[in-house]
Amino acid sequence: MANFLRFLFGLALLPACWGMTRTFLAAVPVAAQTSDGLPVEALFLLGGIVAFAACWLVLSHPIRTYVLGHELTHALWGLLFGAIPSKLKVGVRGGSVRLSKSNFIITLAPYFFPFYTFVVILVALLVYVFVRPLPWLPLWMFLIGFTWAFHILFTLSTLTLAQPDVQTYGRVFSWAFIYLANVALVLVWLASTTPLTFADLAGDLVTRVVSAYFGVAEFFQAGMVWLIGLFTRK
Repeated sequence: MANFLRFLFGLALLPACWGMTRTFLAAVPVAAQTSDGLPVEALFLLGGIVAFAACWLVLSHPIRTYVLGHELTHALWGLLFGAIPSKLKVGVRGGSVRLSKSNFIITLAPYFFPFYTFVVILVALLVYVFVRPLPWLPLWMFLIGFTWAFHILFTLSTLTLAQPDVQTYGRVFSWAFIYLANVALVLVWLASTTPLTFADLAGDLVTRVVSAYFGVAEFFQAGMVWLIGLFTRK
C-alpha cells in the first residue's frame, strides 16, 4: 500500500516537474543577458562543465571518488536530520554507511546534492573569511562547474542501474523528486549569482506550476465530459 501511494504521489509531482522545467528554460536566457556578453566567471563555469564532460568521455570514471561522496552525502544529510552515522565503507563496487534513522530525503540526497561542489563552495567561503575579495574567482567557478558536471553525469549514469536507494521509494516518486531537487538547486544558483532575483523566480515558478496543474485538470475534465457523453448517447 505504501509503495502504491508513493507511486501516486510521484505521478502527482509530474506537472510540477513540467512547470519547473519551463521556469528553468525561461530563466537561463534572462540570466545570460548582460551588456558585455557572458562574464569571465560564467565562461570558466561552463569551461569546468565541458572539461569534466571531456574527461568522462575519454578517461576511466573515478568510481571510488563518486562512491565516497555518495556515502558522505548520506552521512551529512543524516546528521542534519539527527541521525548518527557509522561504519562507512567505500569500494569500486559500491559502499555503505550505517545511520541510526533515515527518511526519503536522506536516502535520495546523493542524487540531488552535489557533494564535491558543496566542498568547493565551502572552501571558497572559508578563504573569503580571511581574504577579500575572493582571489582566483575564475578558478573557483571552473571547479564548481567541474564538480557539478561530475554530480550530474554520475547521477544520470547510476539512475540507469538498479539502485536500492531509488527502489526503496519507487522509481516514479524517486525520479520526480530527484529531478525537482536538482532543478531547484540550479534555480537557487541562478538567483544567487545572476541579476535574477529569488522573488522573480519564485513568482514565475508558482505561476508555471499552477498552470501545469490546471492544464492537467482541464485535460481530465474534458476526458470525463467525453466519457459521459459517450455512455449517455442514445
